Amino acid sequence: MRLSDLLDCEKGTAEVEVVGLSSDSRKVRPGYLFAALSGRTRDGITYIQDAVEQGAVAILAPPGTHIDETTVRLVVDANPRQMLARMAARFHGRQPATVVAVTGTNGKTSVVSFTRQLWSAIGNNSASLGTLGVVADSFSAQLSHTTPEPVTLHALLADMADRGINHLAIEASSHGLDQHRLDGVVIQAAAFTNLSRDHLDYHGDQESYFAAKKRLISEVMSNGVAVLNADCNHFSDLNVVARRRGHQTISYGLKGQEVKLVKVKPGSGGQDVEIELLGRRHKAWLPLVGAFQVSNVMCALGLVVGGGVGPHEAAASISNLRGVDGRLDLVAKHSSGAPIYVDYAHTPGALESVLIALRPHVTRSLWVIFGCGGGRDRGKRGEMGAVAQKYADRVIVTDDNPRDESPEVIRKAILDACPKAQEVSPRDEAIALAVDSLTSGDVLVVAGKGHEENQTIGSDVLPFNDGDVIRDILGSPGRVW
Repeated sequence: MRLSDLLDCEKGTAEVEVVGLSSDSRKVRPGYLFAALSGRTRDGITYIQDAVEQGAVAILAPPGTHIDETTVRLVVDANPRQMLARMAARFHGRQPATVVAVTGTNGKTSVVSFTRQLWSAIGNNSASLGTLGVVADSFSAQLSHTTPEPVTLHALLADMADRGINHLAIEASSHGLDQHRLDGVVIQAAAFTNLSRDHLDYHGDQESYFAAKKRLISEVMSNGVAVLNADCNHFSDLNVVARRRGHQTISYGLKGQEVKLVKVKPGSGGQDVEIELLGRRHKAWLPLVGAFQVSNVMCALGLVVGGGVGPHEAAASISNLRGVDGRLDLVAKHSSGAPIYVDYAHTPGALESVLIALRPHVTRSLWVIFGCGGGRDRGKRGEMGAVAQKYADRVIVTDDNPRDESPEVIRKAILDACPKAQEVSPRDEAIALAVDSLTSGDVLVVAGKGHEENQTIGSDVLPFNDGDVIRDILGSPGRVW
């Protein structure tokens, strides 16, 4: 593709043939454009010469950049990350016909999964993209980031379109939005689930975190449908932003207008729900536990309707929805009958939602096992400890992914806010202690790692899956009771 076409400009001095894009100088091949992006620890400008030696024919860089190679074109832009995303969209040129995206602290993975399932139930060739990788009706693939960098993302979108996938639901992470990874994606509907503390190690403060999330509606999507949680404290602000951008809005929740929760009654392994969708009521048995899962389903309904599906069709398959791996996932039952769940909750808000969701199913003690990751937001450790102190009956504090931090220091920060907790390490021993202690009427949730298959301790990445550990302890590997 000609550089002038990538830049969407008139032919002229920028005329050169580009055969590929990369922001990693090690992946540059002859004929590539290299994007010299600045990161938190590395500045891409220092790798320009490496890219040139690898055969780059063009360089994208911020103002003030100079190169000595007269045969290499220099493209200067004040926001090279955004420019790269738009170039990647033009370079690959193909996307599924209907793309929706969801952001928020909690619920993204479940929402995109439910959206994909609802689409598939009415005959659309559908996929979801996010924390669990690419999940499609016809194939799957792992990803290194919840929201991939734009060159990878647009290559994926083109591949999906070529495979006949016409509907796609994407998780939009705060990192991805802040770094303009989604710019260039044509989004028909965008959802905002909620906002609580997370990723402050990256964003610095809650205001910056919210600003990054808000970009999905305030900048990335054009002339679309904003699906907003009416029960979220930021609803009014987001609603104003959406209307200023000319978006149609769909509000959902107890206070929702277009998607309103009328009634919910918890039962064994699920809940009876009654939802009013665009003025028409739908009753269904939802085979999922937790009020927050009802909220996630309503968000998915809003996205499906916002993407062009009729409300009756959208609501027809609620009862057939399946839970997402590692999200309030019933992985086993103790011989006493006590259910054991695994959940990805790794923020104060998510842990609170999970414990509140499980409380109606407890007649004796609600157990929780959790830790906090190393090298991440340290301020949330005490907050998570306080949540466990308030909402759980029995608490075991253990290790999550300590990475390069001292596990003992991480655990102490949690324990200072949760004096009733036991401290048990390593994680498998903590799980074994809880499982061996369960009796009839108890419920156990192992929180923090969810679907993850590894545990990072120092520089070691060790195989570890909470569900597998639980089933091994019970002597029933591979079997969900």
